[in-house]
Amino acid sequence: MTEPFESRPGVARRLLLGLGLCALPAATFGQAGRALRVGDYIVAVVNSELVTAYEVEQRVARAREEIRRSGAREPASDVLRKQAIDSLIDERVLITYARDSGAKVDEVELDRAVNSVAANNRMSLAELRRRLAAEGLEFGRFRNNVRDQILVERVREREVHQRIQITDSEVDRYLEQQKSTAAAAVELNLAQILVSVPENASDAVVAERKARIDAALARVRAGADFATVAREVSEDGNRASGGLIGLRPASRLPDLFVEQARKLEVGEVSAQPFRSSAGFHVLKVVERHDGQAVRVQQTRARHILLRTSAQASVEDATRRLLELKRQIESGQRRFEDVAREVSEDTTAPAGGDLGWTSPGSFVPEFEEAMDRLAPGAISPPVVSRFGVHLIQVVERREVELSAKEMREQARAALREQKFGAAYQDWLKDLRARAYIEMRDPPQQ
Repeated sequence: MTEPFESRPGVARRLLLGLGLCALPAATFGQAGRALRVGDYIVAVVNSELVTAYEVEQRVARAREEIRRSGAREPASDVLRKQAIDSLIDERVLITYARDSGAKVDEVELDRAVNSVAANNRMSLAELRRRLAAEGLEFGRFRNNVRDQILVERVREREVHQRIQITDSEVDRYLEQQKSTAAAAVELNLAQILVSVPENASDAVVAERKARIDAALARVRAGADFATVAREVSEDGNRASGGLIGLRPASRLPDLFVEQARKLEVGEVSAQPFRSSAGFHVLKVVERHDGQAVRVQQTRARHILLRTSAQASVEDATRRLLELKRQIESGQRRFEDVAREVSEDTTAPAGGDLGWTSPGSFVPEFEEAMDRLAPGAISPPVVSRFGVHLIQVVERREVELSAKEMREQARAALREQKFGAAYQDWLKDLRARAYIEMRDPPQQ
């Protein structure tokens, strides 16, 4: 089971997407100099930050609730407590390093991030303030927490990715493994001409049969229709259908046929007859569905973007976009015309058209909203770090990835595989350089 306190990448991203305020840590960063609650005490000092017993108990309680909901077996209390302390220490190590790294978050970016939390939880900023107050979290401290988590995410992405090296040979091996895994998924539709050779046939009979298959192949190469020649010459049970075996998985075909078909493109015929225990064969590849071909769903969408600032709030942009959405859906205006008129994105002159895009092209909050739409549908206002969007899906299609795109996808998959280990190594290095002092509980 994954430890409930494992320090995983993406905490800030989940926060900024507003995936439920209950997921926000009750403890916040930036606690140096803050008075302790009555009965609370310091468990650890990490650089200039404190880890308190109250935070540890909150973290343990939250972990127990998550374990209970998952139906997993709960670890012993001392194990849970140690995991809680370790995760809180890791958080303090990360935030102090991120602050010292020189990375900055300006006020406009911070406002957008806080507004994203509110909007994606379907709250106004005032409602978010009230919700935080009900949970005992001051709004100013919440903003600082958001700022710190943006810093951590930014520094983590930059420094961990610098540690990950993907070589061309690793990409080659990955693609070969994918091919092997997908080989059984290949489907072939073959046609054959068979000239049988009786068991224990004499050399003269074998030669006569070989001459017959050679003549059949020569006719095909001279332009005769394969199916016609098969009907006239083949001794296979499928001769009536022009030798067509039919589409079936490669695993259900003789290995010899699969091996020969691998040398041929669709529409091609065997260069030479080949022999099996049944006799001499000539194959034609009629159809191939290659299991190693990767298909992805692409989306063509357009959007209208209203940027937010101190003078233009998320609430104002949302209200304006809702009215524009009403006008478009009622037929008063066309989406692309509105985009040209009001959108603050570089796509405005093209009516907001984003072109054909593959998965992973946009920030998560935008892409998730787009993926939920049927062609022609328009999203509700979507808050991202760029501002507030209306999204319309125009159409979708499935395409095969090119060789270059498959290599890029393989490189991305390998980077994702290596990220976890690289992140843990990076965190271990930071922790080794940090000042960490463990404190004993006060004597009763």
